[in-house]
Amino acid sequence: MAIDLKVVEQLATDQASLKAAAGLAKPGKWSGVGASHDDALIWGECAGSGANPYRVMADLRDMGSKCTCPSRKFPCKHVLALFWLNAEALLPFPAAETPEWVTEWLGRRRSTGSMPKPATPASDKDLHAARIAEPEPVHDAKAAARREAASARRAEDTERTILDALEALEHWVRDQLRLGLAGFVDDVTARCRRIGARLVDGKAAALAGHVDELPARLLALPIGERLRGATVELARLVLLARAFRAAPRDPELRRAVALAESRETLLADSAAPRVAAAWEVLAEQIRTRRDGLVSQTTWLLNLTEGPRFAMLLDFFPASAGRRASVFTPGEQFVGELLFYPARSPLRALLLQREAALVDGPPLDWPPASAPLENALTAPLLAEPWTAERPILLPPGRIGFDRAGAPWWQPSQGTALLPLAGEAEGLVAGTELTRTVALWSGSRLELLATQSPWGRIGHG
Repeated sequence: MAIDLKVVEQLATDQASLKAAAGLAKPGKWSGVGASHDDALIWGECAGSGANPYRVMADLRDMGSKCTCPSRKFPCKHVLALFWLNAEALLPFPAAETPEWVTEWLGRRRSTGSMPKPATPASDKDLHAARIAEPEPVHDAKAAARREAASARRAEDTERTILDALEALEHWVRDQLRLGLAGFVDDVTARCRRIGARLVDGKAAALAGHVDELPARLLALPIGERLRGATVELARLVLLARAFRAAPRDPELRRAVALAESRETLLADSAAPRVAAAWEVLAEQIRTRRDGLVSQTTWLLNLTEGPRFAMLLDFFPASAGRRASVFTPGEQFVGELLFYPARSPLRALLLQREAALVDGPPLDWPPASAPLENALTAPLLAEPWTAERPILLPPGRIGFDRAGAPWWQPSQGTALLPLAGEAEGLVAGTELTRTVALWSGSRLELLATQSPWGRIGHG
């Protein structure tokens, strides 16, 4: 979706904005430039006066835009420069997965369908005049120190804002306990919506998303288990809030409360583990969130060395329709993944997908985690605020209690584990040699199973 350079002139609020944009429309000032696969969205990060670059994004369908800079002009010079780069092809805009910070903006913005306002006379705003280069500013050490100090103050302000939001969350949890959990369960959607909005205002967007999903998780439980489920869910929120308060600079906790690192930040992190291995696609989960975004989660099983599981997570606006998947459950491939640094690495980015494993029989799954009790409890003890973790179970079968509810039972041992949802078809009538499921601490959600008859998918 190409745009004309005249659009930049039409969108600029004044000649000063055009001139400032011309100074920023230089490849050396930008990183992470990309476009959506349909060319409707463009984005990039522009070096500014602070330690962190400004995140700039735009929707070419209606020229809507957003920038993280503090400018009061709309659009700001960074947005105009992004349009300029795109209009004159000064930088390639490669098709890529839309970053979370772009999809979150797109999901929250209210599209007005407005087009660029009519151009003002050329005497007021002129592209040729904007292109006249100004001398590069002389490096000023004192000014640089002031900018760094200002950046540090902004980081402290953000941290303080998040901590205030977490304090409000704990007050909210105490109110739910004081008013009674029965009332909370009956009114869970409205109550979670209110505190979720407070968390968004407090720059705790990731935690707000977790709270938005809480009603669905709670109402999916049998009626008799919802009070217990509400207790667990509220306890997880408090545990995460207090863990963040104890270590607000911990990247894993910031990821769970605020926002995940950008792809560029993760690529530059020497502590982020890179794992080249053979992988099997276990399942894909597509869920529509209440904020208008769709989360697409792909679960991978490591068939060789390294972290046992990997989770690839992507977001896109629900209005864009369902995306075609690049994975097929059950396929095995060789690829390199970059994991987000964590106590137990799980979330990752796919860096390279070399080839599918097509020659010879498929690789066997690794042995199940042993002992089973440790595999069930260790991840939740390490990160008690986590809603669910994948687990590889030993041989077992699916059985049913008198009420018809399904349970997983190991071939050896007595550890009966209840299943979420229903168990139908072949999975309910045969021996399961291996099972991969998500364990929430109380229920299993099947992702994929192996049987003497072959693989059985569930996601």
